[in-house]
Amino acid sequence: MNCSYVFLANGFEEIEALSVVDIMRRAGLEVKTVSINADLNVTGAHGVNVVADMKIAGADFSEAEWLIAPGGLPGSQYLHESEAVSAALKSHAAKNGKIAAICAAPAFVLSPLGILDGKEATCYPGCEGKFRKEVIRKDAHVVKDGNIITANGPASAAMFALAIVAHTLGEAVAQEIGAGMLYYQQPVNIYL
Repeated sequence: MNCSYVFLANGFEEIEALSVVDIMRRAGLEVKTVSINADLNVTGAHGVNVVADMKIAGADFSEAEWLIAPGGLPGSQYLHESEAVSAALKSHAAKNGKIAAICAAPAFVLSPLGILDGKEATCYPGCEGKFRKEVIRKDAHVVKDGNIITANGPASAAMFALAIVAHTLGEAVAQEIGAGMLYYQQPVNIYL
């Protein structure tokens, strides 16, 4: 299984990024955080400072398992403005690669690139105006359409991460990880 990458920009929503990294690693998936800053230091929307695993400058995402965009503002806007992030996402989408985004990121990061055109997706309430008209908007915690998973916000972060695990390793593994975290009694895919 190839490495997955979570893009981090100043103003990212901490719970949406770090819970995804945590839960994916619990499932045995390799995942790295990627700073779009000039250095490895990234500050979240609520002042949590993170030292990313790598910088985006010079990174190669051609063999990535997942490319993941957490939400938060202005973090999602900064991801949108990053040519390197946009290029990686467009290339990955063109080969039907696995892409996930949560909160403001589906609307700010994925939709402008056309990645969600003709797909069902969700985002943080109030961000729908950033969706292109070709997006099929769903009001749900987590929405999976093919190899794209979107989620609506911080309270859905664990569910979002477990959906990524389920899509990658199967529902049984996601159930096991969720149960170990005392997360839920019903299948992860109840919201998909």
